[in-house]
Amino acid sequence: MSATSSTVTERRPLLVFDGECGFCTVSAGFIVRRIRPRAFVVPWQRLDLAPLGLSPARCTEAVQWVGDDDSVLSGNRAIMAMLRTAPGAWPLVGWAGDLPGVAVLARVVYQWIADHRGLMPGATPACAVEPVR
Repeated sequence: MSATSSTVTERRPLLVFDGECGFCTVSAGFIVRRIRPRAFVVPWQRLDLAPLGLSPARCTEAVQWVGDDDSVLSGNRAIMAMLRTAPGAWPLVGWAGDLPGVAVLARVVYQWIADHRGLMPGATPACAVEPVR
């Protein structure tokens, strides 16, 4: 479900992505259409970040999850949290992705994709960001 800061009145988790990145926007569209999480999927540029405990730098570096309880998760952990709110088998994938051995692999894969998002399908010049360590 897409949302803007003016429409986020219902208490629901947020998956916050970089709306200036074409790859991130294409990925967010896939999430909304195919995974259908019980969350708003919204670019950080449309939100008031401070009340959410987020910053532009943090949102540019990785996808963010703001849970019902105001917890904030980043990167692969945000993706796993989002999957746990989706219908079907997605919650199993989300729980499995947080298992100790799998989580390490998920973090490495997420970081590689984030570092190379400018080379991914749908990428735009805005996608080419310097890797943050």
